[in-house]
Amino acid sequence: MILPVYVYGQPVLRKVAEDITPDYPNLKELIQNMFETMDHADGVGLAAPQIGLPIRVVVVDLDVLSEDYPEYKGFRKAYINAHILEVSGEEVSMEEGCLSLPGIHESVKRGNKIRVKYLDEDLVEHDEVVEGYLARVMQHEFDHLDGKMFIDHISPLRKQMIKGKLNAMLKGKARCSYKVKTIK
Repeated sequence: MILPVYVYGQPVLRKVAEDITPDYPNLKELIQNMFETMDHADGVGLAAPQIGLPIRVVVVDLDVLSEDYPEYKGFRKAYINAHILEVSGEEVSMEEGCLSLPGIHESVKRGNKIRVKYLDEDLVEHDEVVEGYLARVMQHEFDHLDGKMFIDHISPLRKQMIKGKLNAMLKGKARCSYKVKTIK
């Protein structure tokens, strides 16, 4: 089932998400719906707060980028109760966009290496170090779990320059090709 993506201004996007218990109802179905929603919106990642749920669940699909990043061929994964334990490595600037901020793309600096702890879809715990593009995507999506958005990482000047687009979203004027839920 394709779910609406919550757009900038929705309070759930600024709330710190909660860990879930192993008996969370319909978890497998939720993960499947999140993948379907993300696929429909042409994204590479989607966090539960972006569909209105204040829980620590993220899905990532980098297979769509495997032409440019062959190492991600077949990469499609869910992260449950995900937490970044450490960010390290060289800080790299790269343009980011977000399904919750349609039409906005900005350069963001992030460390290129992270240590993360999470449960997979089978609720098996992992503690691993991730580098490169996947580390960037995970930082972006895990930010949503902590009530942050990528625009929180840009300069005040850049924020001022996109203020008109953000205000339009607050008024319910988000233009995109996928189903969204605005505050209006």
